[in-house]
Amino acid sequence: MRIPARLGTTLLGLALLFCSSSTLAATHSWQTPAFILNAFHQIALKNEYTPGEQRVRKWTHPVSVWIEHKVGDRQLHSELVALHLQQLSTLTGLQFTKADSQQSANLSILFTRQSTWFRDARKLFGTRDISFLNGAVCAAHFSTNGRGSLTKAGVVIPVDQARMHGKLVACVVEEITQILGLPNDSEQVYPSIFNDRTPEDLLSGLDSLLIRMLYQPDIHPGQSWQTVKPKLEQTLKNWQKDGTIARASSEIRQGGLYKLMGM
Repeated sequence: MRIPARLGTTLLGLALLFCSSSTLAATHSWQTPAFILNAFHQIALKNEYTPGEQRVRKWTHPVSVWIEHKVGDRQLHSELVALHLQQLSTLTGLQFTKADSQQSANLSILFTRQSTWFRDARKLFGTRDISFLNGAVCAAHFSTNGRGSLTKAGVVIPVDQARMHGKLVACVVEEITQILGLPNDSEQVYPSIFNDRTPEDLLSGLDSLLIRMLYQPDIHPGQSWQTVKPKLEQTLKNWQKDGTIARASSEIRQGGLYKLMGM
């Protein structure tokens, strides 16, 4: 997540921004199969830090989650994560379980502070090159096997920095969602958490469709865009016909984080 021009300082400020985003999204300009298909291509098959087109990456087994707290508000942070994982489980069919230890987890989420987050990220991500953190509020990283199946992921959120920019909830939502195998950000995708120039801090209807598309049973790790495109075109045709696309925005707002935020 890159630092946006818009700043906020409280959860109330975030709630006000959600209202404005709902107004902007009312145009429904994104609710066409062609727009959604291109959005998936941008977010799932491309990567901000790796040139060229990628292949499908996704989890193919249960995700064991470990949360570490180096700052206060443990209960709040745990609740934000739990509510978001609950919604992602509904959208993907994945099973998220609590790990007994960080060593046994394949998803580690660290709530830390700005003064140590570069060091924490380097350790958690297992990489010396953390240049991608420059200008970011929070970050995520995942690893795959040679076939495109996700094997391990980490999320680091420096809470004081995220709060300073009014992005605590957004960091939880965006970074955990991206480690599903949707790693890119694009200004072509709107309304979406995958676009840092928009005010979306919770999953949008469009985001929910992108997640569901990736976790369709006939979409497999390692597949190319040429392989998945016709499958997704048929899926979107069916979703347009049965009202799935039209209902996406209202259905995603039934999630626990929307209720927690009073939306």
